[in-house]
Amino acid sequence: MSSNATITTDRLTLRPIQKRDAEAMTAMMLGHWEMRGYGLWAVTETGAADILGMVGPFFPDGWPETEIGWVMFDGAEGKGYAFEAAKAAISDARTRLGWRDIVHYINPENSRSIALAERLGAVLDPNAEQPKPGSHALIYRQPQEAA
Repeated sequence: MSSNATITTDRLTLRPIQKRDAEAMTAMMLGHWEMRGYGLWAVTETGAADILGMVGPFFPDGWPETEIGWVMFDGAEGKGYAFEAAKAAISDARTRLGWRDIVHYINPENSRSIALAERLGAVLDPNAEQPKPGSHALIYRQPQEAA
């Protein structure tokens, strides 16, 4: 992303997340774990410390459905990590959390996430409710028997 990807309104500046924002972002992720008992996991290769991405159950207040979400960092894409982690997260959500309905909210321009959702067996649900008013996410629904 360009460092010039900044938007200014009459009262606000919307800017890319910076290192100085790490504490607030960490608090948001930890808060989900504290309040709900689950959240996105840090994905690492077994025995390694470097984080490859984050994958896991996510259900913020106001969202209509439970999601298994993912983000993989540079250098970790295209190696099957997201598939392996998402498959494990779906299984855990079904067994430990008792989730029957699982969706994936995906940016329409994110072809890798669309391909991953389809590889996991999810099907596009054009009638599903958006996670937030004004959102334009593609919503892929995970069948009960898949993954």
